[in-house]
Amino acid sequence: MLLAGLSVLLAACSDNNNDHNGASGAEFRSRQDAYLAHATSQVLRPGSVLHVLNYLERASRDSSFSVADGAVPADAWAPIFEKLFRLRDTSDFDLLYLMNLVYAYSGHPIAPQALWDAADEAMLNFKYWYTDPTPAREFDGAPVIDNMWYWTENHVLLFRVNEYLAGQRHPDRIFGVTGMTGAWHRERAHDAILEWLDERARYGFTEWHSDVYYQKDITPLLTLVEWAEDEELANGAAMVLDLVLLDIALHLHRGNFGATHGRSYVKDKASATTQDAFNGTKLLFEDTALDFTSTSAPDASLLARARHYRMPDVIARIAGHDETMIDRERMNLPLDEVPDPDPAVYPEAPPGLDWFDEANLPFWWSMGSQTLWMMVPLTLEIGERENLWQAQFAPYKPLRDIVWVEGDMEATLAAARPLLTQLWPAINVALLKEVNTYTYRTAHYMLSTAQDYRKGVRGAQTHISQATLDEQAMVFTQHPGYLPVAPGEPVPDDWNWQREDEPGPGYWTGNASEPRSAQYENVVIQLYAPQYGKLPSLGFSYIDETHAYFPQAHFDEVTQSGHWTFGRKGDAYVALYSLLPTEWRTGQPEVFENAGLPFDLVAQGSAENVWIIECGSAAQWESFADFQAMIAAAPVTTAAVADRDGDGFPDGYSVVYDSPSVGTMEFDWHGPLVVQGQPVPIADYPRFDNPFVTTAFGATRYDVRYGEQSLLLDFATAERRVSD
Repeated sequence: MLLAGLSVLLAACSDNNNDHNGASGAEFRSRQDAYLAHATSQVLRPGSVLHVLNYLERASRDSSFSVADGAVPADAWAPIFEKLFRLRDTSDFDLLYLMNLVYAYSGHPIAPQALWDAADEAMLNFKYWYTDPTPAREFDGAPVIDNMWYWTENHVLLFRVNEYLAGQRHPDRIFGVTGMTGAWHRERAHDAILEWLDERARYGFTEWHSDVYYQKDITPLLTLVEWAEDEELANGAAMVLDLVLLDIALHLHRGNFGATHGRSYVKDKASATTQDAFNGTKLLFEDTALDFTSTSAPDASLLARARHYRMPDVIARIAGHDETMIDRERMNLPLDEVPDPDPAVYPEAPPGLDWFDEANLPFWWSMGSQTLWMMVPLTLEIGERENLWQAQFAPYKPLRDIVWVEGDMEATLAAARPLLTQLWPAINVALLKEVNTYTYRTAHYMLSTAQDYRKGVRGAQTHISQATLDEQAMVFTQHPGYLPVAPGEPVPDDWNWQREDEPGPGYWTGNASEPRSAQYENVVIQLYAPQYGKLPSLGFSYIDETHAYFPQAHFDEVTQSGHWTFGRKGDAYVALYSLLPTEWRTGQPEVFENAGLPFDLVAQGSAENVWIIECGSAAQWESFADFQAMIAAAPVTTAAVADRDGDGFPDGYSVVYDSPSVGTMEFDWHGPLVVQGQPVPIADYPRFDNPFVTTAFGATRYDVRYGEQSLLLDFATAERRVSD
């Protein structure tokens, strides 16, 4: 275990001292106070445990601010307790926030003691892992079904942190679901947390650069730093939290965490202010003049209360770096998606891992690999044993029913392999495997791409590439899975893209087929060519078009010339090329404050298309007009590529683009990215490669530097050294 043995312990800080490694205590305290002032500017919402936490925290710091005894009535948290009792999805989120409030302020007269006691009872009667027995409970006359999702990267950590802290708080109490003591639960969770921390140190984050789920990593990591009595856990959590915040800092532009994302939704990626991570990043980095958007944001609320963690100042400096920079990163492990037709053949697993060992299951399933051919034996075994088909794995049940042979796993697997061989490009929709990301950031814009990632197959929530000019001015392309109406019909006025664009590849969220994308500096070429057929009976379908989010309301100018659409925001410019003719799709509900102006640029008629994005700025060009004229005149040569790999589907196009800024770029479905006659690597990147830190993939020592500021994270020795 990398974190075994501790060489540097967390500094022990008093409740009134923020002098742990990081930005100056006064500066961080000021940012905390700013968020608390915002959070308490609204009337207390007693049903929100985070809002209650913010009120109590401000009162503990500000003698002129008070909270009334009994402001939280005895039934205020009844909906939370019901959710935990019914084992509803995301209950682990709610329990973590409740855990922080209880640890910080249990017994405070703002709420009756009976309510504080009920919170402890909820901890004692929660189901903390999928292998624990589902309690025989009823609600409204119906049996309670476990519908909690345990296996994505963030959920694995959340469940384990909740279990650890519940066990730490009640070591001698018997927990109602397992009949085991809190001490037993604490030790079980302890080892699982160390394993999770070790995986992030080695391989990075499965849900890479996620503007949604990095928040869900930040909150349990910070909770461990603040409340874990085990110094090994607290220090390891602080080190991995540093890595999360470093990753955000490298991909932040004017408050917008506008990178490629392993998981995101249209509710987040259409604006910086709707990103789940926005309030926490504003508190930490103050990279935007826009105000906080939530009075109970989980990350900002817990950061505002933090005593023992301060982000190292070097990370803040990296976020504020305005000189042009390139960041290359690699995360996750490579996985072969194409099944061997022989049901007895399985590939060799990566060192230290096993396809068939349930102990490795949290790691594998956190990559969304449940339907991957080498994982199907374990998925079927655990699915049957734990009856997961009833709730958590209900989407997979039709496929299970097709191959299942009662009492004969060998026959079941023999039936499954031909089906997987046929359906693998569509069925592995949630898979998150090895990714190489490339980000080019200047003072005016940022362009970020997942290089050559899972080309032609389905991706549920992946966001492959984006040009970011400010908090709301951004451009990205996507292959839609569906529209909520028949072609040509208007989308209903009450349709809400931010709420109803799931599950799976929606109209704005995810990709019905991932493009083959490659970026060099300020230019990215994206090739769309689905490599599977439509199977509507199994839910595998898509629209024969691609489109781009290009929100005119958030640009100062938008013009078009031939195949190109141009946008300007201040001194930042973006150009978007589509091989197929485009038109603005109008008459649909807005995505984000679109003011009645077009935002949906559609290339209809085929899902095969070429899109190119090139960014620029007033610092590079004489004027926006000059930028437009030069790019519109730049030759783009394309040729259709036949089915070279023999899978029955055309392989898109080959492209030669004479970019006015970077020179001639050549790219197609199979070959390398070539720039000015030289191949440019788009795979096998280091873990980090940028002006501030270079770390080989798989290494566990990170030496981060910005001028005289530095941060050393050495997971082999558990050393965390900050230069302050």
